[in-house]
Amino acid sequence: MQIDDVDRAILAILQRNSRTIAEDIGAEVGLSAAAVQRRIKRLRENGTINREVAVLDPRALGQEMTFVVLVELERERAHLLEELRRRFLEDEHVQQCYCVTGQIDFVLVISARDMAEFDAVTRRVLFDNPTVRRFTTNVVLDRVKVGLTVPTG
Repeated sequence: MQIDDVDRAILAILQRNSRTIAEDIGAEVGLSAAAVQRRIKRLRENGTINREVAVLDPRALGQEMTFVVLVELERERAHLLEELRRRFLEDEHVQQCYCVTGQIDFVLVISARDMAEFDAVTRRVLFDNPTVRRFTTNVVLDRVKVGLTVPTG
């Protein structure tokens, strides 16, 4: 999977706006639109471009609150860990989930309309699971920077 400087430039443009047309990308990186399209196709096929999505403003959809939740497990049995991962993956309110090293086992980013909805999420995802020893919740006061862009340089 060779990625050269032109691929990196194309990826940087697409991360800013995935709807940028091949002609505009080509003008910026010095290629024809057809060459840009071939490169983008290759980057999709080799998995470098994982998916292309619309980034929504959670507040526009009534998701006024964001929480960072630190989860510590009781025990780390493989089947119980997979069940917990499945719950995290399936719940639409869990925006991000990281399995981490150290005293904490998972870091979750959860979006909710209000505290009542967050409470329902934690009951469904965390309280009802015997694998969870404890969790700590941090309420996000300000979304200073939110993104999934990857440095391309």
